Amino acid sequence: MANSSEIQNPVKPGVNPWLIAVTVMLATFMEVLDTSIANVALPHIAGSLSADVDESTWVLTSYLVSNAIVLPLTGWFSTLFGRKRFYMTCVVIFTISSFFCGLAPNLLLLVFFRVIQGAGGGGLQPVSQAILVESFDKTKQGMAMAVYGMGVVVAPIIGPTLGGWITDNFSWRWIFFINIPIGILSILMTSALVRDPPYLVRKTFKTGLKIDFIGLGLLTVGLGFTQIALDKGERDDWFGSHFIVWCVVIAICGLVGLVVWELRQKDPIIDLRLLKDRNFTVAAFTMFALGVVLYGTTVLLPILVQTLMGYTAELSGLVLSPGAIITMLSMPLVGKLLSKYEARWLVVFGLLVLATGMFQLSRLNLETNFGTFVYTWMISRGGLGFLFVPINVMAFNFIPREKTNNASGLINLARNIGGSIGISAVTTIQSRMSQKHQGMLVEHLSPYNLNYQHALQSMAAALQAEGASAAQALEQARAMLYQELVRQSAMLAYVDVFWLLGATCIAMIPLMFLMKRTRPHKGPIAAH
Repeated sequence: MANSSEIQNPVKPGVNPWLIAVTVMLATFMEVLDTSIANVALPHIAGSLSADVDESTWVLTSYLVSNAIVLPLTGWFSTLFGRKRFYMTCVVIFTISSFFCGLAPNLLLLVFFRVIQGAGGGGLQPVSQAILVESFDKTKQGMAMAVYGMGVVVAPIIGPTLGGWITDNFSWRWIFFINIPIGILSILMTSALVRDPPYLVRKTFKTGLKIDFIGLGLLTVGLGFTQIALDKGERDDWFGSHFIVWCVVIAICGLVGLVVWELRQKDPIIDLRLLKDRNFTVAAFTMFALGVVLYGTTVLLPILVQTLMGYTAELSGLVLSPGAIITMLSMPLVGKLLSKYEARWLVVFGLLVLATGMFQLSRLNLETNFGTFVYTWMISRGGLGFLFVPINVMAFNFIPREKTNNASGLINLARNIGGSIGISAVTTIQSRMSQKHQGMLVEHLSPYNLNYQHALQSMAAALQAEGASAAQALEQARAMLYQELVRQSAMLAYVDVFWLLGATCIAMIPLMFLMKRTRPHKGPIAAH
């Protein structure tokens, strides 16, 4: 353990600390980039591996769940192996698994290697932040964290566009292969520049280091089977499947057992006692809900524009990127506003903007042009900058400093679980609502519907004029009208999901009034 003087005066590295900042940003940038870069490639991955688009979302959810499981363990692993060695191990695991993701011959192996990749990526952000903070003295830590935060935001900005360009011009496999040179460079720079501070005392099992193996097992079982149920539920008719029923039973037993067990441990893997603080509990739940909306929409829109509007992967990336720029530009403004206003009022404003964007997305249709997609998405992303940092400020306001690492792991866990559940939930709801709308609209494809008969005859006449026989023209016209019905049904389903997510944002606003009052934040703000 470090004493207070060592924490206040971190050991100065033998090199320029900004070189260390660049070093730790490389791996973190790679990890964040890999989360968003795959979104626009999902239809291509599905087609290449003979899977449905719904199934291809496992590529994202498996990563998030694995990532979430590792997050609470980063402090323990750093103590066991040393922080530098653990960090380099994470980069190695992430890089090697990226290589095998690119080689995966089927969806099952791709998901398997994404699980390993998520385990490696889970330790990168928390350890990067710890290294960065200790590399700068207190007067420059705020600037260092601001630069780090900007780098983390830039990755999602270029991720969709870069992923789309790579997918269209090469192959979706190269979105994983590009991690290899970045990972190698990160390992070489970390080895040469980063060192553990002398007060970070390593412990082993012989010197009293313990790990809550039962808690880890319950966490893994609970989250793992929850995700399996969410991902396969739609395909297997939910509770009509004995397999899904057993998955849900095992997941509930695992999660309930985790809560009971962790509350009785002296050194739990997840410190659930932190939830006694009202501000932290509300902030963690808000971060969970934000994860649902953020990850859910980031997956939905690229699929929508590619499958219904015919956009290329690169063009769908260009739809998303301007919104991320808006998020990045709003962050410095939020930092200044936090010194003048309570964090919860900024969160309320952010939720209102995000909800407005969601409701605007729910007004889209198959005639919407590229500019409208971009503008509407920018509105929704404009609220995110007013959410992440203020939520963290509220969460950590009454948490003791010695509990900060545990609190950081828990709130990141809430965000990742929310994202994983969000992706599964929105794709399931979209599929179900699409079937519902299709059942309602197909009633209009009737010989007794004059509008349908008129459209059918007009389209058949146009096809016949192009050389088709009367019978062929009529059959083709029926198929084309049915295909249009399927597109309209899918679009109406996307509209329903966006409206539901907007309502979720509005429902989160009253929670802000449950928070204890906090003073406007003075000084540097750490991002978690």
